[in-house]
Amino acid sequence: MPHDTHCNGSRFSVDCPSRLLFDQVADKWSMMIMTVLNGGGTRFNDLKRRLEGVSQKSLSMTLKRLERNGIIARTVVASTPPGVLYEMTPLGLTLLPPFQAIYLWANSNMDAVEAARVAYDKDHSES
Repeated sequence: MPHDTHCNGSRFSVDCPSRLLFDQVADKWSMMIMTVLNGGGTRFNDLKRRLEGVSQKSLSMTLKRLERNGIIARTVVASTPPGVLYEMTPLGLTLLPPFQAIYLWANSNMDAVEAARVAYDKDHSES
């Protein structure tokens, strides 16, 4: 069934397909996977090693979501043992500039964010 890409006049509508897409491409593992894959095709176990803390299940589910959305491509490699290579698609590559901007913002502002957290926690702690 085709989605209403116009979202009935509101991108904030519960039925807007962009909400689901945001959920599937803007989470931490998706962003990290795309960052790793920007360097070229990568095998599953290499991804798992590079993404400290990701479970095999989370990595597998995230890769499947990204592939389903056309963001990454999965290629079976004829080797012994057989392997799978993941890489960014042309569509996926279009996400890298905004994600890079968010990454740069986070790196540039982490001290200010941490100071805000400390101030918030101090103001909202139970004594």
